[in-house]
Amino acid sequence: MARLKVTQKKSGIGTKPNHRETLRSLGLKRVGDIVVKEDRPEIRGMVKTVRHLVTVEEVE
Repeated sequence: MARLKVTQKKSGIGTKPNHRETLRSLGLKRVGDIVVKEDRPEIRGMVKTVRHLVTVEEVE
């Protein structure tokens, strides 16, 4: 199964509360943090919510 590498590029400070909660649910705590998650619809939806704060790459 494919995996997604999610990197936090911008701070969650000053964003909507649900955006901050989504970052935390993804496991991102600070700018520069990287997590690798399974490519599932739930994860894609979370990434879409905070797409202005993160970058996403597909990894093997």
